[in-house]
Amino acid sequence: MSEHRSEEQRLGAYLRDRRGRLDPASFGFPPSRRRTPGLRREEVAQRANISPTWYTWLEQGRGGAPSAEVLNRIARALMLTDLEREHLFVLGLGRPPERRYRRDVGVTPRLQRVLDALEPTPALIRTAIWDVVAWNAAATVLLTDFAAAPPEGRNMLRYVFTDPRMRQAQQDWQSVARVLVSAFRVEAARAGADEEVRPLVEELRAVSPEFRAMWDAGEVLSFDGEGVKHLRHPLLGEIAFEHSAFAVDGRPDLTLLIYNPATAQDARTIGAAVERAAKGR
Repeated sequence: MSEHRSEEQRLGAYLRDRRGRLDPASFGFPPSRRRTPGLRREEVAQRANISPTWYTWLEQGRGGAPSAEVLNRIARALMLTDLEREHLFVLGLGRPPERRYRRDVGVTPRLQRVLDALEPTPALIRTAIWDVVAWNAAATVLLTDFAAAPPEGRNMLRYVFTDPRMRQAQQDWQSVARVLVSAFRVEAARAGADEEVRPLVEELRAVSPEFRAMWDAGEVLSFDGEGVKHLRHPLLGEIAFEHSAFAVDGRPDLTLLIYNPATAQDARTIGAAVERAAKGR
């Protein structure tokens, strides 16, 4: 009981702290005659469309466990960042919020520098619907020239089913494709992006009978995001690498994929190809 009370008190303290950081004038509330900085409790409740009494109880550590919907309303009312919203959910429900797809994707210069620093290891960042939004030179050498495609065409699932080079590079394309279709289905559903992926799914069902069969089968296969892969590169020959997927801190809508060369020779081969490509630009 004391532990549960402590969790409610930590939630209340966090809400009070975030509320105190907001400027009333920026929300159209009068700034005069305020004993403490920030918004008043009733103003946050008004913005969140919840009962002022209940919000007061939450801040006092006696409001019980709010629902995910209420926490989302409070997060919007307090103008929380993605990371702050995640912390709010951990305090309020004991878990982070479900990952949601965001349309306004993009990466910061810092993230791009992280990708570039990984050379000669190929690395890229993709969204929950597998649109590639950033990559390094090694990924261009090993996988494909993402810059040559328009932004809407840089989708990993589309590459797998419509680019003959991707098919030829796989030692067992059929098995790889089945696992990827399953993983894509699960990740898009988890991100709440069913509407966003429908045009892509319909496009691929129309142009690829194999995709149509795999998608309609509805398989959900085990896939942990890691493993060893062998590619047959048209210029570099066979390359082995260990692939891993990582969440991007503060951006739960993005995933960092790293294709680490499995051997020192593989790393030297990719590194030399990156250098040649740089000299040719």
